[in-house]
Amino acid sequence: MTDHPITITPNPHRIRVMLGGTIVAETTRALTLREGGLPPVQYVPREDAEMDLFDRTEHRTHCPYKGDASYFSLTAGGVERANAVWSYETPFPKVAAIAGYLAFYPNKVDAIEEFTE
Repeated sequence: MTDHPITITPNPHRIRVMLGGTIVAETTRALTLREGGLPPVQYVPREDAEMDLFDRTEHRTHCPYKGDASYFSLTAGGVERANAVWSYETPFPKVAAIAGYLAFYPNKVDAIEEFTE
């Protein structure tokens, strides 16, 4: 994996994800995943998400570095976004820390806010 570095670090800041004017996830226990030259991704524990707003879909993708991802559609405040959220249920061992966490496509939610107070 030296040709494709991935780091996962705890994020001490508050992360809030909004859709349709509704907080769909808020945590101070996010993990920040940095992968190659891609923008950092915040992974949120499911316990800190409003899971009743999430609907699992049949969509799946495979990452050669992280494993198989499953997807959720998100509905909040009258807004529905298909496959807006992904999760690695059983990621590869090198990225096991993100198992079961949720990540959000920035272009499919209103905001992914980071508060550094």
